Amino acid sequence: MLSERRLEVLRAIVQDYVGTEEPVGSKALTERHRLGVSPATIRNDMAALEDEGYIAQPHTSAGRIPTDKGYRLFVDKLAGVKPLSSPERRAIQNFLDGAVDLDDVVGRTVRLLAQLTRQVAVVQYPSLTRSTVRHVELLALAPARLMLVLITDTGRVEQRLIDCQAPFAEGSLADLRARLNSRVVGRRFTDVPHLVQDLPESFEQDDRGTVSTVLSVLLETLVEETEERLMIGGTANLTRFGHDFPLTIRPVLEALEEHVVMLKLLGEAKDSGMTVRIGHENAHEGLTSTSVVTVGYGSGDEAVAKLGVVGPTRMDYPGTMGAVRAVARYVGQILAES
Repeated sequence: MLSERRLEVLRAIVQDYVGTEEPVGSKALTERHRLGVSPATIRNDMAALEDEGYIAQPHTSAGRIPTDKGYRLFVDKLAGVKPLSSPERRAIQNFLDGAVDLDDVVGRTVRLLAQLTRQVAVVQYPSLTRSTVRHVELLALAPARLMLVLITDTGRVEQRLIDCQAPFAEGSLADLRARLNSRVVGRRFTDVPHLVQDLPESFEQDDRGTVSTVLSVLLETLVEETEERLMIGGTANLTRFGHDFPLTIRPVLEALEEHVVMLKLLGEAKDSGMTVRIGHENAHEGLTSTSVVTVGYGSGDEAVAKLGVVGPTRMDYPGTMGAVRAVARYVGQILAES
């Protein structure tokens, strides 16, 4: 266990390095921070922190910089989440309040996160597997052609065309719509199959084939594209941090382009609370020079998806964590009210 004084020295090194982009020396720490000890003591503390792997010396005679291990300790023990100011909170609310549908919510969230943090923003679309049914609409487009519209509690809208084997009367269509909604509205997607399995038997013999076709399309819709969509924005922000990546930012850009990689990364954060992965804690080789800050968002107590940012390990962790948490909270409110 590090002493409180050495933890304070580590905190000062992280803060200075993030702010100045320059390796930090003992003289700078003495001048910028009231650590209450002599420069010689600070040098000894820095030597101990280096021996234990929390800081490193990038060049001979240079100051020290935090390692992944040092950033980890900083985030776990030393970094409070920086609250957003009232103007910042109002700006978030005003920007997101104008969204007209789920795609617009996700698009605005990506742009907002990228602007607030000046990092790469990643927003996962709400997962259908964790959603509930808000409404099922059935529309007659022709005597034997229907449109099924599925609306989720997260504002997601799925549309499917259905070609029936025979014409379906308007009265039968209204009856099916009413019975279907009475069974599935407010229920989890995973519950729907057993809730509707006996529905065809409650209709006249001539209508059962069409009812079965509609249910088949509905159930297919529930399992399609369950967690395969996300949106990424602010990639150009990485160009400001070129010197933070050992050789080139190309591996990072390639990883970001692979949405499967990003979805897996978000999925690995089992907890819907704040998760910070630093450097080599990110399993994908292209992201080992980055930190990834994520949090779950949703319309109720349970998260339906995650959002976050990707940036260099030399990151303003308190500010980034505060922005990610605040945006997730506002997005959740919008979904709850939509």
